[in-house]
Amino acid sequence: MYGAEMMGFRRTEKEKEKSEDVMVDLEAGESSLLYPGISRGENELRWGFVRKVYGILCAQLLLTTVVSAAVVFYPGLNSFLLNSPAALGVIILPLICTKLQTIMISLIFVNAYFSVMCPLYIYQQRHPLNFVFLGLFTVFMSLSMGVVCANTDGKIVLEALVLTSVVVASLTGYSFWAARKGKDYSYSGPVLLAGLNVLLVTSLIQLFFPLGSTMLAISGAAGAVIFSGFIVYDTETLIKRYTYDEYIWASVVLYLDILNLFLEILKILRSVQSDN
Repeated sequence: MYGAEMMGFRRTEKEKEKSEDVMVDLEAGESSLLYPGISRGENELRWGFVRKVYGILCAQLLLTTVVSAAVVFYPGLNSFLLNSPAALGVIILPLICTKLQTIMISLIFVNAYFSVMCPLYIYQQRHPLNFVFLGLFTVFMSLSMGVVCANTDGKIVLEALVLTSVVVASLTGYSFWAARKGKDYSYSGPVLLAGLNVLLVTSLIQLFFPLGSTMLAISGAAGAVIFSGFIVYDTETLIKRYTYDEYIWASVVLYLDILNLFLEILKILRSVQSDN
C-alpha cells in the first residue's frame, strides 16, 4: 500500500470505521442539503423555516381562493364591493384597473400597503399581532382578487389559475434545484426592481392613455417574466438569506409574487379575448 501508510501514518481500525461512517452520513445527507456549504444542523433548521413559510403561504392562498370564490359566486357581494363607498377603500384601485383592463398588482399593492402593509412590516416579528395583520392583509387582497375575477370571464380565470399554478410549481422546483447546485441569483434583485418600476409607470400611463389590446398583451407578458424572476429570486432569498424570525415577511413576499403573476397572465388572456 502506498501513500501515508507507507510513511508510517497507519490508521487504526477504529479510526477507519469512524471515517467510513462519516462518509456514509455525508453521502446520505448530501442530496437533502439546501445549498452547498451549509452545516447539517443549520440545514435542519433551514428546512424547518422553509416548511413554516410554505405552510403560511398555503393558508394565505387557500383563504384567497375561498374569499374570491365567495365574491364570484355571490353577485350581491360583488355588487356591494363595486358600489358601496365603505368598500371603496379596500378595492378602489383594483376596480379602476379592472374597468380600464389594466390589471396591475402594483396598484393593488399600493392600496393594501397604506392600510395594513406598514403595521404588518413593523410587527412582523411580534406574535400574535403579526398574524392579525397578516390575516387583514390577506383578506384585503382576497377581496380585490375576487372583484377582478368576478368581472372577468370564468373560462379565462380558470385558464390563468392553471397556468399560474404550473409556472409557480416549476419555478419553485427550479429554485430549490439551483440552490442545491450552488447557483446564485442575488445579482438579479436590482434588475427585477428596475423592471418593476418600469411596469408601475407603464400601468399609471395606461390609466390616462389606454393602450390597445396588443400593447396590453405585451405589457402583460413583460410583467409575467418580471414576476417569474421575482419568484426565483425570493425563493432563493427564502432558502439562503431570511432570518428565522422573518417567516411572516417571507410568506408575504412570495404571496404577492404569485398574485402578481396570476394577474399578469390574466391580463394577457383578456387582451387575447378582446382581439377575438
